[in-house]
Amino acid sequence: MIQQREKSFLRVSRKHFLIVFASTGMLTQIHAQQLPLTDLSYFDKPAASWQIAGDVHADLDKQNLLTSSAGTGILVNLPTEKTHGQDLLSLIQHGDADLEFDFMMAKGSNSGVYLQGRYEIQLLDSWNINRPGYGDNGGIYERWDDARGKGNEGYQGYAPRQNVSMAPGLWQHLKIVFQAPRFNAAGLKTANARMLKIELNGVTIHENVELLGATRGSMGQEVPLGPLRIQGDHGAVAFRNLRLVNYSQPRPVLSNLKYAFYKGKFDVNPDYKKMTAANSGFSEMLTSNIDTKKADAYLVRYTGNISIKEAGDYNFRLFVPEGAGALKIDGNVVGKAGGDRINGTITLPAGDHAIELQYAKTEDWAKPSLAFYVGGPGIREYLVSDPNTVMSDLTDPIIADGITTPVLRSFMDLKGFGRLTHAVSVSSPQKVHYTYDMDRGNIVQVWRGGFLDATPMWHDRGDGSSRPLGATRLLGLPSFSIDQLATTAQAWRLDSAGTNYRPTGYTLDATDRPIFNYQLFGAKVSDAIHVLEMGQGFERVITVENAPGQLYLRLAKAALIENLGNGLYLVNDKSYYLRIANDAGNVIIRDADGGKELIVPIQNKLVYAIIF
Repeated sequence: MIQQREKSFLRVSRKHFLIVFASTGMLTQIHAQQLPLTDLSYFDKPAASWQIAGDVHADLDKQNLLTSSAGTGILVNLPTEKTHGQDLLSLIQHGDADLEFDFMMAKGSNSGVYLQGRYEIQLLDSWNINRPGYGDNGGIYERWDDARGKGNEGYQGYAPRQNVSMAPGLWQHLKIVFQAPRFNAAGLKTANARMLKIELNGVTIHENVELLGATRGSMGQEVPLGPLRIQGDHGAVAFRNLRLVNYSQPRPVLSNLKYAFYKGKFDVNPDYKKMTAANSGFSEMLTSNIDTKKADAYLVRYTGNISIKEAGDYNFRLFVPEGAGALKIDGNVVGKAGGDRINGTITLPAGDHAIELQYAKTEDWAKPSLAFYVGGPGIREYLVSDPNTVMSDLTDPIIADGITTPVLRSFMDLKGFGRLTHAVSVSSPQKVHYTYDMDRGNIVQVWRGGFLDATPMWHDRGDGSSRPLGATRLLGLPSFSIDQLATTAQAWRLDSAGTNYRPTGYTLDATDRPIFNYQLFGAKVSDAIHVLEMGQGFERVITVENAPGQLYLRLAKAALIENLGNGLYLVNDKSYYLRIANDAGNVIIRDADGGKELIVPIQNKLVYAIIF
């Protein structure tokens, strides 16, 4: 447990985050903060194995090894035989919370993060695991009870939906949306803790999992508030961009709600003084389930008060069907009135405020529905209105599983670029996949996990696009793999002008995987992409016939490219590795557009691996 302090304490960070010791001596968090990690002052009596570093690297070939360099911004645990690791506890106590951070595993390493010091999310080098269990990366660790008998002590662990873990030495990202257990005034638990959502590397791996009790290794009985705890006695691990949002403030309360119902089609700003309501009265909640007298089109106006306990910026979201909505606080319009989705933020002082909400149903075929959400400082966004009147627009997904559809042509939308119109996505049984851009003869993204969500392509009329189901690594914005450079200082061309580029389709190899073919600069190019052993990434073999002089292959363009030696390179802030076979020392890392490019001359054949 955190020891009480005698002195009160106040810290204000660059992000206007407040940490306050209450009079009871308990440390609480009022607003969100990304810990600066310039020192260890946010943690209680850290052991010697915990350090602050400026950079850190793993070794793909050595167990449990991280090397760090001086600086700040990274929290790293380096246990040794002499410096035995210990768990790290935050001074911050949290209840409901969002926790988000980057982490890096050493090869074979094991760690974990405990919400409130009691509910563990496993961190593990699970790179080569095909079917993950509760003890793998991102798993909710099991509970333990010796009384269950030998061999049955462990129970109620939850495996991630799929393994989307990255290689040792690469930064991974975990986001946890946690709901603390509830207790009454007598200290009795009235509701279990829940993992509302956990995302690993951008992929949802758990959703709304109820935790019937603390997991194995808990620091004690369940409590309303507890510290963040990081396991430190198992293996080498590093963290950065550690951000905790503590939802500890009371929710706003709606009161004195009245409604007025008007028949007919209306805009959202009618003159109510000139209108007569067909029906009106008091309402216990905001809902679309009111007596509409079977009207096909109508307007409902709610008025009342909303009580704000703490001053700050509050966000409001209103959803209505195909019609028009509007929201006012103290007479001020929030968001843009007139649409079916209203979203706006307003700064409010503590106290009571007048609220007005309008919902105009303008289409006779639209099903009545209303959903109103509120979020604010120390308050996780929640549904204020009747949960029975939330319209769901979810569509049953149409999944390309990679077995029945190992190769799929579709549009593919890429962040920062837009839509690829000639994308070919290729699956593998090892659950690593890639997308090839036929317009430019290049591999543009790789991912681990499920294959493709083809719902946008095949549902209803469809828009022709699909999207990856796993953790994606973008290999740079789409461009040509090969260019002809007069000098190594010449900029890489942006389009096909002057290249005589012509795609000639693809052929299937003995395993029904495509080999892409194209022509440019008078040369014939074949591009074969194979899965590495144990699904660690891809080997790419580019063969060129009749190559003219001064041809170069661009393997990467990124903000940062690090040369680790022996043909191994780290790309884009430790996002993925490149390993160049038979590296003859002719690899060039050059400046380009404020970042770096890795290029290498090619005449006949070049082989390299993409490891992630």
